[in-house]
Amino acid sequence: MTDPRTPLDRFAALPVANVGDAMDRLGVVDSAVRAVWRGARLAGPAFTVEVAGGDNAGIHEAIGQIRPGQVLVVNGHGVTDRALVGELIAERLRKAGCVGLVVDGAVRDVDDLEQLRFPAFAAGASPAGPYRNGPFRIGRPVAIGGVVVHPGDLVLGDSDGVAVVPADEADAVLERAEAKHADETETRRRIVSG
Repeated sequence: MTDPRTPLDRFAALPVANVGDAMDRLGVVDSAVRAVWRGARLAGPAFTVEVAGGDNAGIHEAIGQIRPGQVLVVNGHGVTDRALVGELIAERLRKAGCVGLVVDGAVRDVDDLEQLRFPAFAAGASPAGPYRNGPFRIGRPVAIGGVVVHPGDLVLGDSDGVAVVPADEADAVLERAEAKHADETETRRRIVSG
Protein backbone atom coordinates (compact mmCIF):
# COMPACT_ATOMS: atom_id res chain seq x y z
CA MET A 1 0.00 0.00 0.00
CA THR A 2 1.34 3.42 -0.97
CA ASP A 3 1.74 6.02 1.77
CA PRO A 4 -0.73 8.84 0.93
CA ARG A 5 1.36 11.45 2.75
CA THR A 6 3.72 13.74 0.88
CA PRO A 7 7.46 13.21 1.36
CA LEU A 8 7.55 16.48 3.35
CA ASP A 9 4.79 15.22 5.68
CA ARG A 10 6.69 11.98 6.14
CA PHE A 11 9.90 13.84 7.01
CA ALA A 12 7.98 16.09 9.42
CA ALA A 13 6.74 13.00 11.29
CA LEU A 14 10.27 11.73 11.95
CA PRO A 15 12.61 12.66 14.80
CA VAL A 16 15.45 14.83 13.50
CA ALA A 17 17.87 12.41 15.16
CA ASN A 18 16.69 9.60 12.86
CA VAL A 19 17.19 11.84 9.83
CA GLY A 20 20.71 12.69 11.00
CA ASP A 21 21.45 8.99 11.49
CA ALA A 22 20.19 8.31 7.96
CA MET A 23 22.78 10.79 6.64
CA ASP A 24 25.64 9.12 8.56
CA ARG A 25 25.40 11.96 11.11
CA LEU A 26 26.33 14.54 8.47
CA GLY A 27 24.09 17.51 7.75
CA VAL A 28 23.31 18.02 11.44
CA VAL A 29 23.62 21.65 12.50
CA ASP A 30 25.82 22.51 15.48
CA SER A 31 23.97 22.14 18.77
CA ALA A 32 24.33 25.87 19.51
CA VAL A 33 21.49 26.39 17.00
CA ARG A 34 18.45 25.06 18.80
CA ALA A 35 14.74 25.60 19.36
CA VAL A 36 14.11 28.83 21.23
CA TRP A 37 10.88 27.46 22.72
CA ARG A 38 10.07 23.94 23.86
CA GLY A 39 8.20 21.81 21.35
CA ALA A 40 9.04 23.87 18.25
CA ARG A 41 9.11 21.76 15.08
CA LEU A 42 9.63 22.69 11.47
CA ALA A 43 10.00 21.07 8.08
CA GLY A 44 10.27 22.74 4.71
CA PRO A 45 12.53 23.78 1.86
CA ALA A 46 15.14 26.42 2.62
CA PHE A 47 14.94 30.05 1.57
CA THR A 48 18.47 31.30 2.25
CA VAL A 49 19.80 34.65 3.38
CA GLU A 50 23.27 35.76 4.47
CA VAL A 51 23.49 38.94 6.49
CA ALA A 52 26.23 40.93 8.16
CA GLY A 53 26.47 40.03 11.84
CA GLY A 54 23.81 41.87 13.83
CA ASP A 55 22.15 43.37 10.72
CA ASN A 56 18.76 42.25 9.39
CA ALA A 57 18.32 44.33 6.21
CA GLY A 58 18.43 41.10 4.18
CA ILE A 59 15.68 39.53 6.27
CA HIS A 60 13.37 42.48 5.56
CA GLU A 61 14.11 42.03 1.85
CA ALA A 62 13.48 38.28 2.09
CA ILE A 63 9.98 38.75 3.48
CA GLY A 64 8.78 39.93 0.07
CA GLN A 65 10.38 36.97 -1.72
CA ILE A 66 9.76 33.97 0.52
CA ARG A 67 7.07 31.52 -0.63
CA PRO A 68 4.48 29.61 1.40
CA GLY A 69 5.88 26.48 2.96
CA GLN A 70 9.49 27.65 3.00
CA VAL A 71 11.81 27.90 6.00
CA LEU A 72 13.87 31.07 6.31
CA VAL A 73 17.51 30.07 6.88
CA VAL A 74 19.78 32.92 7.90
CA ASN A 75 23.55 32.91 8.14
CA GLY A 76 24.05 35.59 10.77
CA HIS A 77 27.69 34.54 11.23
CA GLY A 78 26.99 33.33 14.75
CA VAL A 79 26.71 36.85 16.13
CA THR A 80 24.44 36.70 19.18
CA ASP A 81 24.74 40.17 20.73
CA ARG A 82 22.04 41.62 18.44
CA ALA A 83 18.78 39.86 17.59
CA LEU A 84 17.95 39.56 13.90
CA VAL A 85 14.29 38.56 14.31
CA GLY A 86 11.59 39.28 16.87
CA GLU A 87 7.83 38.86 17.00
CA LEU A 88 7.05 41.58 14.43
CA ILE A 89 9.19 40.02 11.71
CA ALA A 90 7.91 36.58 12.72
CA GLU A 91 4.34 37.79 12.19
CA ARG A 92 5.26 39.15 8.77
CA LEU A 93 7.02 35.90 7.84
CA ARG A 94 4.05 33.84 8.99
CA LYS A 95 1.68 36.04 6.97
CA ALA A 96 3.88 35.37 3.92
CA GLY A 97 3.48 31.61 4.51
CA CYS A 98 6.90 30.95 6.03
CA VAL A 99 6.74 27.85 8.25
CA GLY A 100 9.70 28.63 10.48
CA LEU A 101 13.10 30.15 10.95
CA VAL A 102 16.66 28.95 11.50
CA VAL A 103 19.20 31.64 12.41
CA ASP A 104 22.91 31.22 12.99
CA GLY A 105 22.63 34.31 15.16
CA ALA A 106 20.18 35.60 17.75
CA VAL A 107 16.45 36.26 18.01
CA ARG A 108 14.41 38.11 20.62
CA ASP A 109 10.83 38.19 21.94
CA VAL A 110 11.13 34.49 22.73
CA ASP A 111 7.93 34.38 24.79
CA ASP A 112 6.02 36.01 21.93
CA LEU A 113 7.48 33.56 19.41
CA GLU A 114 6.23 30.73 21.60
CA GLN A 115 2.81 32.31 21.99
CA LEU A 116 2.65 32.69 18.19
CA ARG A 117 3.74 29.04 17.87
CA PHE A 118 6.21 30.23 15.24
CA PRO A 119 9.03 27.65 15.05
CA ALA A 120 12.31 29.47 15.63
CA PHE A 121 15.77 27.95 15.98
CA ALA A 122 18.72 30.18 16.81
CA ALA A 123 22.19 30.28 18.34
CA GLY A 124 21.00 32.64 21.06
CA ALA A 125 18.61 35.30 22.25
CA SER A 126 19.28 38.97 22.94
CA PRO A 127 17.06 41.92 23.77
CA ALA A 128 19.28 44.18 21.66
CA GLY A 129 17.82 45.03 18.27
CA PRO A 130 19.64 44.78 14.94
CA TYR A 131 21.15 47.28 12.59
CA ARG A 132 19.57 47.59 9.16
CA ASN A 133 22.35 48.74 6.86
CA GLY A 134 23.36 45.62 4.91
CA PRO A 135 25.10 44.10 3.13
CA PHE A 136 23.26 40.85 2.47
CA ARG A 137 22.84 38.04 -0.05
CA ILE A 138 19.61 36.23 -0.85
CA GLY A 139 19.09 32.88 -2.54
CA ARG A 140 22.67 31.63 -2.41
CA PRO A 141 24.19 28.76 -0.44
CA VAL A 142 24.75 29.70 3.20
CA ALA A 143 26.47 28.13 6.18
CA ILE A 144 24.65 27.62 9.47
CA GLY A 145 26.19 25.80 12.39
CA GLY A 146 28.83 24.16 10.22
CA VAL A 147 26.41 22.94 7.52
CA VAL A 148 26.05 24.30 4.00
CA VAL A 149 22.43 24.94 3.02
CA HIS A 150 21.42 25.43 -0.61
CA PRO A 151 18.13 27.05 -1.56
CA GLY A 152 15.53 24.27 -1.68
CA ASP A 153 17.34 21.88 0.65
CA LEU A 154 15.02 20.35 3.23
CA VAL A 155 15.37 21.85 6.71
CA LEU A 156 14.03 19.91 9.70
CA GLY A 157 13.95 21.00 13.32
CA ASP A 158 12.72 19.61 16.63
CA SER A 159 13.74 19.68 20.29
CA ASP A 160 17.02 17.91 19.47
CA GLY A 161 18.12 20.49 16.91
CA VAL A 162 18.27 21.01 13.15
CA ALA A 163 19.24 18.81 10.21
CA VAL A 164 19.57 19.74 6.55
CA VAL A 165 18.82 17.21 3.82
CA PRO A 166 20.27 18.03 0.39
CA ALA A 167 17.38 18.26 -2.07
CA ASP A 168 18.93 15.71 -4.45
CA GLU A 169 19.31 13.15 -1.63
CA ALA A 170 15.89 13.57 -0.03
CA ASP A 171 14.25 10.39 -1.37
CA ALA A 172 17.08 8.11 -0.28
CA VAL A 173 17.44 9.82 3.12
CA LEU A 174 13.69 9.55 3.73
CA GLU A 175 13.72 5.82 3.06
CA ARG A 176 16.67 5.24 5.41
CA ALA A 177 15.26 7.53 8.12
CA GLU A 178 11.88 5.80 8.11
CA ALA A 179 13.60 2.41 8.34
CA LYS A 180 15.74 3.67 11.24
CA HIS A 181 12.67 5.01 13.05
CA ALA A 182 10.76 1.76 12.56
CA ASP A 183 13.73 -0.23 13.87
CA GLU A 184 14.08 1.99 16.95
CA THR A 185 10.33 1.85 17.61
CA GLU A 186 10.43 -1.96 17.52
CA THR A 187 13.52 -2.09 19.73
CA ARG A 188 11.84 0.16 22.30
CA ARG A 189 8.70 -2.01 22.18
CA ARG A 190 10.82 -5.11 22.90
CA ILE A 191 12.62 -3.35 25.78
CA VAL A 192 9.34 -2.26 27.37
CA SER A 193 7.76 -5.70 26.97
CA GLY A 194 10.79 -7.37 28.55
